[in-house]
Amino acid sequence: MRIKQTWVLILCIAVIAAGVLGCGSEQERETKVVIAQGVDARTMDPHMHAETTTTNVLIHIFDRLFTRDEDMELIPHLAEEAKVMDDLIWEITLKEGIYFHNGESFNADSVKFSIDRIIKPGSKSPVVSSLNTIDQVKVMDDVTVRIITKVPDPILPNRLTLMMVPKEYILKHGDEYFAEHPVGTGPYELVSWTRDEEVVLQANEEYWLGPPAIETVVFRSIPENSVRIAELQTGSVDLIVNVPPHQIGSVEETGHSRVVSTPSGRRIYVQLVADQGGKIADPKVRQALNYAVDVPELIETILDGHGYASTQPLTPLDFGYHPEAEGFSYDPKRAQELLTEAGYPEGISIQLDTCSGRYVMDREVAEALIGQMAEAGIEAELTVNEWGVHIEKLLEKQMEHAFLIGVGTVLFDADAALFSHLRSGERLSYYSNEELDGLLDQARQEMDLKTRENFYHQAIEVILEDPPFIFLHQQEDIYGVHEDLQWQPRADELIYAYHMSFNR
Repeated sequence: MRIKQTWVLILCIAVIAAGVLGCGSEQERETKVVIAQGVDARTMDPHMHAETTTTNVLIHIFDRLFTRDEDMELIPHLAEEAKVMDDLIWEITLKEGIYFHNGESFNADSVKFSIDRIIKPGSKSPVVSSLNTIDQVKVMDDVTVRIITKVPDPILPNRLTLMMVPKEYILKHGDEYFAEHPVGTGPYELVSWTRDEEVVLQANEEYWLGPPAIETVVFRSIPENSVRIAELQTGSVDLIVNVPPHQIGSVEETGHSRVVSTPSGRRIYVQLVADQGGKIADPKVRQALNYAVDVPELIETILDGHGYASTQPLTPLDFGYHPEAEGFSYDPKRAQELLTEAGYPEGISIQLDTCSGRYVMDREVAEALIGQMAEAGIEAELTVNEWGVHIEKLLEKQMEHAFLIGVGTVLFDADAALFSHLRSGERLSYYSNEELDGLLDQARQEMDLKTRENFYHQAIEVILEDPPFIFLHQQEDIYGVHEDLQWQPRADELIYAYHMSFNR
């Protein structure tokens, strides 16, 4: 049952979580698996980041109330069930007998504390917009909480893929200490973290779903594609992310590794700074920027065909996707006409920021964009940021005109994809449109599926008329995997070592 499309419900998907998330205490024990991402984790506090690369580390240390199986179906994890009491109240029942790594009991107080530390006034959590429909959390008993929302929230269980943290430990040691010395209920515990190099995790032998089959998990930070591939070829790592499409043959030629891929829930686009005045504030300029970009050509030449042109800021995996949205086509002449109508007959100059190594061919895509836009009279100066700098500039509103970014979500719902990035005043938003605000607000509290979906279709039509982005592509995630490692990619980009095994 797909929760995001069901709200007259009692969510009691029995403990298939144990079967789906369970690993192979039955499998032969392996010593170590090494995973190479392009960037390091930014923090060990699961509530103070919004990046998948950090999440991939932290899902081994922390558990969630709800999670998703390999088919992206929402299932209970630390929660036992969720049920609707009335339009503003959800009741969550928890599993019993689960403990944090320090021996502290996981219970209803843990849930209340975990949610409250995000939604409290002045919260700097980048995920607060996902939970700001919540008014309060009431502890009913040790295994029951009631979540009272400000308005009806049809997808509250989707939002509760939030990781649970230990109340007493954090109150004793403080947030800063916790951000470097995490304690969760998950299948692994932190051994060491050498920033920008590696994170080492050790199996939690007392894990409530059974001890992991792999004893040690190492996440290495390797920004350069060629270095990640070389490390895979030599056997120094077992799994690498973001294999450049044109290097798939290099991964496979040694015979010791293979390539696996899947359509991703991530959209890659250039976010435009539309709410700060100046030339980018003009919708005609933003339309021109979209007409100046040949996305199919980018996909064919830079991504070697491994990507899917976007017509909107959602993917077909998301609830609210508009199947009839046409998007923008490549038309440099139309781009020039729009710039002239906006008062820039000689073209414009913009600043374009990008990261390097975070997404598949991110820097190369940005460089190609510059060449394409030049043909329409748009001169772009490129700044390449280290990933941590890129995110800090985004969060601190330091981006000048435009920046390349990729957005994925564990909710697979238009609310997550649109609200935090496009609602006026939200922390990740560089955009303001009153009509869109109204549609997003209505959709967020609409309990009827069809009506809610219609609000999002209207929202996408507004977005295409007043574009906040240069729409690029839905990413295809490409991984290099050691020939003996049993693992399959997921649409949400999460890498669970708990699900891995070796076929020696």
